[in-house]
Amino acid sequence: MDLFFILIAGLCLAGLVIFLYLVPIGLWFKALVSGVHISLLQLVFMRLRKVPPTIVVNNMISATKAGLKLNQSELEAHYLAGGHVSAVVNALISADKANMSLDFKTATAIDLAGRDVFKAVQMSVNPKVIDTPPVAAVAKDGIQLIAKARVTVRTNIKQLVGGAGEETVLARVGEGIVTSIGSAMNHEQVLENPDSISKLVLQKGLDSGTAFEILSIDIADIDIGKNIGAQLQMDQAEADKNIAQAKAEERRAMAVASEQEMKAKAQEARAKVIEAEAEVPRAMAEAFRNGNLGIMDYYKMQNIQADTAMRESISKPAGMDKKQ
Repeated sequence: MDLFFILIAGLCLAGLVIFLYLVPIGLWFKALVSGVHISLLQLVFMRLRKVPPTIVVNNMISATKAGLKLNQSELEAHYLAGGHVSAVVNALISADKANMSLDFKTATAIDLAGRDVFKAVQMSVNPKVIDTPPVAAVAKDGIQLIAKARVTVRTNIKQLVGGAGEETVLARVGEGIVTSIGSAMNHEQVLENPDSISKLVLQKGLDSGTAFEILSIDIADIDIGKNIGAQLQMDQAEADKNIAQAKAEERRAMAVASEQEMKAKAQEARAKVIEAEAEVPRAMAEAFRNGNLGIMDYYKMQNIQADTAMRESISKPAGMDKKQ
């Protein structure tokens, strides 16, 4: 019998817990005293749809206290779509206090696009200063300048969905700085009037298609870098020198090859002469056999050769034979 009563008490306690979970009476009473009209049945349906009633009710209370009227069904739909209900409500309250035009549909679209809508509203009210990385550019006189800029931007709510982010703004500002410095006749002109860079960059409308509105571009620092023009001239001179050396080496190689070819031809001609001289004794012997050359003719030829050798030895300077 005691076990039966314990079982009944346990079932009643479990039923009470389930009832209080499905029917959040305390939350309903909190909404009622805060001026938010929502029925217990709607809270039960939220539980069944797996929507935390606490999130919806608390945000509706915050909006009501701030003077905004929000629909409970819209908050549920945004939560089921994967949105951040608290961020959207806080953004709507901040925009209303700052007299900004922001409706619930736009806020939810921004939130579902993956952007922090509350941070966007804050940045729209309090502009953000973005420091650009050092941007190197070369003026027309060949001197490199390294500039750093500070870009003041605020959120453009209307273009926040689908608009480009900070990286695009920084890239466009860097491009504008390079163009401005590159169009200057000399680096001194840029150093004397750094605000000319800001004016030229702002005229380009760099914030078009982005989620931000550029308020100002201030040049924070300009440093002188390398003399790129002189370096390029030195590199060009070095390249020209290497080309000239290569061409000279090519001509020298061709001259050496031509000299070797001439030597080879001279040796070939000398070999032919020696070969022809070797045929002389054979021809003389053949002439003796055929009777075309007599012994007296042979002696005369020997005398002529001796006279020729004597004249050559007399005509040579003294000591030439020793050197040879």
